[in-house]
Parts: sequence; structure tokens; C-alpha cells
Amino acid sequence: MKILNLYACLGGNRYKWDEVRDDLEITAVELDPEASRLYRERFPNDRVIVGDAHQYLLENYQEFDFIWTSPPCPTHSRVRMSQKNKDSFIPMYPDMKLYEEIIFLQHNFKGGFVVENVVPYYEPLIEAQKRGRHLYWASFNLPYNINERKSVNWARIKDEITAWSVFHDYDFRQYKGNQRTDKMARNLVDYQVGKVILETFLGIEPENIEQRMLF
Repeated sequence: MKILNLYACLGGNRYKWDEVRDDLEITAVELDPEASRLYRERFPNDRVIVGDAHQYLLENYQEFDFIWTSPPCPTHSRVRMSQKNKDSFIPMYPDMKLYEEIIFLQHNFKGGFVVENVVPYYEPLIEAQKRGRHLYWASFNLPYNINERKSVNWARIKDEITAWSVFHDYDFRQYKGNQRTDKMARNLVDYQVGKVILETFLGIEPENIEQRMLF
């Protein structure tokens, strides 16, 4: 089974896929060279491409059975828009590549796909499946609960990067690139979400989802 993992970052969504099937051929596309390097170290059997995920999708979508894409979310974010009354706020157009990919996949791709993004500050332009704090545009119906893992207990936290490293089972201090490490850690897809969604596409009944609160 061939999977395309776009805007792959450090592979949060991909982390548990090998537990679902052992015959996966995964191609990951990530623009950040440092994140790509760490992804390759984490998943040495995957094919990793440093490049433009949006363009790669257009040129190569027919080669795959399943596509996951998580386009950049900041220009759609409620969190960013909540800062608009600050002097430092700079208005930006929402990045419409998100909707370009949704429409493209809906009308051109015959396999399974998931487009993941945040719940935006505006009414979504295309109806999506809302699960938790995220929206999913998918070629199949997702379970109502795709993740019950509890996040960081911020009231008791002492070290944010350590907390996220434990939660995602990855040491974010390895990253030496230009992105903010704390932001990368917060935005990484929960691995249990990625696992449940792939299982659902394959018709596998998800197991009971682990629950835990850090610190």
C-alpha cells in the first residue's frame, strides 16, 4: 500500500502506522530541510523528499492509494486572529492552498485521503468533519472519537518542551532548524489520531484509545 504524507514535519501522524500494516510504502514531503533530516532518521524506510508538498501532490497523486495532507494552518487560526487588536498584528490573506487541495482531491483522486487543519476563525468554505480542535476533509467517515488521549496538564507544567516530548514520544530538542520548537511541538499531529484514521480507512476497528495526563 502506497501512502503520500504531505507537510510531514516530524511524522506525528505517521508514527504508529506500522502497527496498522507492515507493508506500507510511505513517501513524505517536507519543505524544512532540518525537519526532513529528522524525519528520515525517525523513519529510515520511508522515502523523504525535501520540497513543495503542494506541487508534489499535483504532479504525483496518481501513484498513491492513500494521501494525508496537513497544509500550514497559521493564516486560518483563531489564535492568530485573536491578536488582531495588538499593534504588532499584521493582517494576512488566508492561504487558499488548503481549499485547492481539498477540491483537487475530491474531484481527481480515486483513493482515500485526509486533509487536516485547525478550526478556522471564519466559517469553513467547504464542509468538514470536526473532531476535537481540528477539521478533517476526508473521502470516508471518521469515528466520532478519534482520540481520547489527554494532553499536558498546564497547571503543573515545568518544562513545555519536555512535556510535549513525552506526549509525542519524541525529543524535540533534536531539532536545530529555523522553526520555533514549542510551536512545532504543539502543531504536531497526535500519533493516536493518525493511527485511528488509517485504521478507519482500512476498515479496522480501532482499539481502546490510551488516556493519560502529563505531569
